[in-house]
Amino acid sequence: MEFVLEAKHLRKEYQDKLALKGLDLQIKPGEIFCLLGQNGAGKSTTINLFLGFIQPTSGAAFINGLEVTRNITKVKEFLAYIPENVMLYPNLTGLENLALFSSLAGYDYQEAEITDYLVRAGLPADAVKRRVSGYSKGMRQKVGIAIAVAKHAKVLLLDEPTSGLDPKASNEFSELLLQLSAQGTAIFMATHDIFRAKEVGTRVGIMREGELVDVLGTTDLNANELEKLYLNYMH
Repeated sequence: MEFVLEAKHLRKEYQDKLALKGLDLQIKPGEIFCLLGQNGAGKSTTINLFLGFIQPTSGAAFINGLEVTRNITKVKEFLAYIPENVMLYPNLTGLENLALFSSLAGYDYQEAEITDYLVRAGLPADAVKRRVSGYSKGMRQKVGIAIAVAKHAKVLLLDEPTSGLDPKASNEFSELLLQLSAQGTAIFMATHDIFRAKEVGTRVGIMREGELVDVLGTTDLNANELEKLYLNYMH
């Protein structure tokens, strides 16, 4: 079976802290894996290792079969990343941002194509040529999704993407993730949002003190049962 995102005994130590304790994880195309855990549990460390922002102490992270540390430039072709606050150029329009980021990934789109990517990602048509400095957080997230689609990302990494979004924007974001999943994109999302994890996730992992303590299929339990299980692990 093909895994597009994989961790093998992935471990990260800082001078005074063990941030990740030998993580083993495999995610298939089209799967949405949601990682729950308190602040400091190791969720962001895991994402940063997959992105190549930090080096593992031991073990390895793989994207599309390539070890991240040895193929840092190549793996970026397969990846898109949406952090809690999407980093865009505020003085550029949504259209100009997408044109820039897709060109960096090697794509040269016409203006009509770029507009279509943004509108399909849920950005209002009248916002496409407005400066990003005037966008809401939800609008910036949609530009992030459009970037992922335009660069044909096989893997989408998300770090607390729905924090600070109102319920409508959060729901729209979930719908976009489900569309990407249906197209075969593998999605790895670190989140505090138990309801959202249950709603969109294929599987949910619970992380505590750098260790993946449980992995559950979302069809096996409802949101209340997931919350109870999560809280039990946090004691």
